[in-house]
Amino acid sequence: MNGPQAVTKDERRAIGHNIADRLKQVYGDKIKAIGLYGSMARGTDGPYSDIEMLCVLRTEDGEEPIDFSHEWAAGAWKAEVNVYSEEELLKYAKTVEDSWPLSHGAFLTALPLYDPDGFFDDLIAAVQSPDEADFRESIHGILVGEMFEFAGKWRNANAQGPRTYLPYLAMETAQYAAMLIGLHHRTTYSTGAKVIPEAMTLPDRPEGFDALAQLVLSGELSDPDRVFLTCEAFWNGLQAWAEERDYGFTTEQIPF
Repeated sequence: MNGPQAVTKDERRAIGHNIADRLKQVYGDKIKAIGLYGSMARGTDGPYSDIEMLCVLRTEDGEEPIDFSHEWAAGAWKAEVNVYSEEELLKYAKTVEDSWPLSHGAFLTALPLYDPDGFFDDLIAAVQSPDEADFRESIHGILVGEMFEFAGKWRNANAQGPRTYLPYLAMETAQYAAMLIGLHHRTTYSTGAKVIPEAMTLPDRPEGFDALAQLVLSGELSDPDRVFLTCEAFWNGLQAWAEERDYGFTTEQIPF
């Protein structure tokens, strides 16, 4: 086998059900719920798509939280089963992180294969439970931890090299900017392949984002001057956007 091979949707779903049956054999009465996530859950899987599944386990009082994955390639296809204790998955679903618009979107579209207690409805409610303060904290984290740092890196690369680093920085900046926009709107994205295009459809975007996104999506990143100036224009627009929405991310002194 030379890597992933074409598998039909019906074949992939049959494999998913076989994996679910095996999980029931392995974990028995501890099984709370089993479901598909990702492209299979959305019905958008292609001939070479992975099989991605959630397996949720019941735990007794005093037992350690469970969070691990079975991940393997079986010749023609690859599968990943994320195994969580019920409490651990719900706790994670309630958190807001940098990648929330992508990571938590998978929980909203999960497709149950076994769910006698309606766990996946509880999972959706958990994803929808964070308040504005949680989202603002993550937005602040991206502005300081990623965007400010990226600006320093592309300015260093432009000033002293290597300028070959600029295309990578532009791609990373566009990706995190899309996450920022998703967090601002509390909106999830359908798949990693569409994060930037879907961000471009949302309202209230920082000025300069669209030009940066279009540059990255076009793949025309060989002109370092153009890449640098596009990143700088986005940075200027981002600062104004953040200030207008009270997402301040700089201080006048050491904050501790």
